[in-house]
Amino acid sequence: MDLLKTFSDKFWDRDIWLPPNITWADFKPNDKYVYADHRHLLYPLPMSLAMLFLRFAFEKYWLTPIGISLGIKNKKVKKAPYNEILEKAHQSKEKLKHKQITGLAKQLDWPERKVERWLRVRRSQDKPTTLVKFCENGWRCFYYTVSFSLGIFVLWDKPWLWDITQCWVGYPLEQSLTNDVWWYYMISMSFYYSLCISQFFDVKRKDFWQMFIHHIATVTLMSLSWVCNLYRAGTLVLVVHDCADIFLDAAKVAKYSSIPKICDVLLGVFTVLWIVTRIGIYPFWIIYSTSVTAPAMVTVFPAYYIFNSLLILLLVLHIIWTYLILRVVYNSILMGSMDKDIRSSSSEELSESSGASQSIKE
Repeated sequence: MDLLKTFSDKFWDRDIWLPPNITWADFKPNDKYVYADHRHLLYPLPMSLAMLFLRFAFEKYWLTPIGISLGIKNKKVKKAPYNEILEKAHQSKEKLKHKQITGLAKQLDWPERKVERWLRVRRSQDKPTTLVKFCENGWRCFYYTVSFSLGIFVLWDKPWLWDITQCWVGYPLEQSLTNDVWWYYMISMSFYYSLCISQFFDVKRKDFWQMFIHHIATVTLMSLSWVCNLYRAGTLVLVVHDCADIFLDAAKVAKYSSIPKICDVLLGVFTVLWIVTRIGIYPFWIIYSTSVTAPAMVTVFPAYYIFNSLLILLLVLHIIWTYLILRVVYNSILMGSMDKDIRSSSSEELSESSGASQSIKE
């Protein structure tokens, strides 16, 4: 018991988490101010399970019937007959060279074309159906639309939306947490927790680990900002990130619904919004404020440096994804067809952010 208390005291050391001359006792609620409570960070855990249940119901009882009515196929491809040797080759996850295929053909006494056909069918049977992908992106499009709308509604009358320096005025003891911001934060955090879980059974993409790092960094960033009473800047990060993701997932929904022209328009809107928000507003408004304005207005402390480093980590991921997006767009222009490039196999490189960004693949 003494060991646990010692660990807790060390972990919650005020010299790490709080500005100088501020103690945890200063954050007790009073008649004038309400502060973020670190114990409330437990709430998003059960809420994330509720989020997953909501998603399941939303996809099964609403999106699936809509997809079927649009003629989206839910038929699984035929399965390749089990073959131990070829199964091991498939599980290696390596792209087999012609020499390896020739070796497998000799080992099995099969024609090379038969080996290639088996491998092609085996790869296809692991792919989710179009209806599954339609439902997954439909759910995310719905969530990001609701989340962005909620964020604008909650922040519209908040001074820091219009003047970001208000994130630091009176920090940390003269900033009061309102109920609407509390709910916005808890709902957003529960969604990213649910993504950390669902990513392992959702459609697998090439940027799987980048996205996993993104989700973990987002949850850590939100938790840290909550504990340190930096939630004002956190709400701005959430709103900026949700905006473009709406159009990315909407474009995928249009693609799976066989509406190519709408898909192209939505992809164009997404690309512009992504660059404006992730490469423009995010670094030059939010990160500039946290890196330059904040140190000039408040006394920085160790947890602040961690918070700002995570913001910069997200920016690095944005830059990587922006390069991939622009490369796909450039190749699309050279091909003369967005439909043949961005929404097909080469578009596997295009990723989301949202928390959220996923690749426009298949």
